[in-house]
Amino acid sequence: MREIVRFAKTEALPRVGDVLQAQALPAEDALAPRLRRLLDDAFASYLLLVEPRAVCEDVTLQGFAALLAPLELSADELAVGRVYPRAQALALYVATLGEALPARIRKLFDEDELAEGYMLDAVASAGADLLGDRLAERFAAAVVARGVPGSRTLPYSPGYCGWPTTGQRQLFAALRPEEIGVTLNDSCLMSPIKSVSGVLVAGPAEAHRFRPDLESCHHCRSRDCGPRLAGLLGRGKAS
Repeated sequence: MREIVRFAKTEALPRVGDVLQAQALPAEDALAPRLRRLLDDAFASYLLLVEPRAVCEDVTLQGFAALLAPLELSADELAVGRVYPRAQALALYVATLGEALPARIRKLFDEDELAEGYMLDAVASAGADLLGDRLAERFAAAVVARGVPGSRTLPYSPGYCGWPTTGQRQLFAALRPEEIGVTLNDSCLMSPIKSVSGVLVAGPAEAHRFRPDLESCHHCRSRDCGPRLAGLLGRGKAS
């Protein structure tokens, strides 16, 4: 099934702590007054300009395997390649915050309002990532409604965990997200820039476990797959 999702603006509102952590800034209650004003202004601009929407469509395991095939990589070289064969359901997605928000960020930088631009950019980046999580929540509920209990859903995106950004070409060809105003250029960058894409993988929690020994793991700076999986499994730590 194909679905166009129109989010409420508040659904795309990131947590203040996530925005600050991404910039290595102190906790909210320890912010200097200048940073507090920048943060408040950024969130106000974000809520004014954000236009969150997405397109989602179910894909079979065979269909997703065909989508990965042109990359000429073995499934074992990708985190998603190791995970998806154990899925109970899959769905492709592209989500965006719209064009008005990145246009405002560009304008701030063009006018040398660098602090304001960086803060709004940080809020927008966190908001775009949040859309993937919101879609995962929706898909998880839909899978349970289909009579598949105990399913856990996570989003996996090109550009992460071994899945090259060139994988977006096949994803865009299959999903056609131009309907929500998102396009892909020759360098596989999305426009509007504050957009995310990937596949939602629903399956038993253990299906998402993989050993972090991919080639991309050696160059990864975030290392957030462990905590993400730990949260999914309901444990304090994931191996």
